Amino acid sequence: MGPSGFWDELDTADREVLAKSARRRSFRRGETVCREGDLSSGVLLVLSGHVRIVNGTPDGRDVVVGIRGPGDVVGELAAIDAMPRSATIEALEDLEVLEIPGDRFVSLCRTESRISWALLLVLTSRLRSVGRQWLDLGSGAASRRVAAQLMQLAVQHGVRRGEDIEITVPATQAELAMTAAISRESWARATRDLRRQGVISTGRRQVTIHRLGELRRLAS
Repeated sequence: MGPSGFWDELDTADREVLAKSARRRSFRRGETVCREGDLSSGVLLVLSGHVRIVNGTPDGRDVVVGIRGPGDVVGELAAIDAMPRSATIEALEDLEVLEIPGDRFVSLCRTESRISWALLLVLTSRLRSVGRQWLDLGSGAASRRVAAQLMQLAVQHGVRRGEDIEITVPATQAELAMTAAISRESWARATRDLRRQGVISTGRRQVTIHRLGELRRLAS
């Protein structure tokens, strides 16, 4: 429903080149893939499952800054600038990835134009997303932030069922609230209001959007 992931932007030849340089790795749900501050530089291509990207705050809290799924590339910044990991990556569910050594990934980006262009598209999309999040932090009420995040989840994970859009949510309510920079109580209150208005319905790790136009209006 939305922009393709890194893997989808590549043709078969590019995928084969990356796969030849990679090793396949598995992680269990809840397992830490890498930690903020680590000196590792491997780049991960998500094959199945979802990960959350977490930053630590000075007061000891963990803030979820992103969720990535199949087709996404993660850990690329440490390979590009040879700096310590900028975030912790955790498996939200059982996870399968291809791990490419950082120096090899950088070499391929320098020699294979389609790979570097696919990465540029990903980084551009994420930069735009960060800009929207800062705008929400500065001026958005909790209800607007929740509506905006549900729109983002619809784009990333939604499946259309007739007039509805079904989303399997790859995070807990508390994690989504942290990503939106609001309390869990505020998140629950905002989603309760949306249910009462008939905009959405919810189940365990499931959200169904019934009135996409209204949700878009509330998010704008």
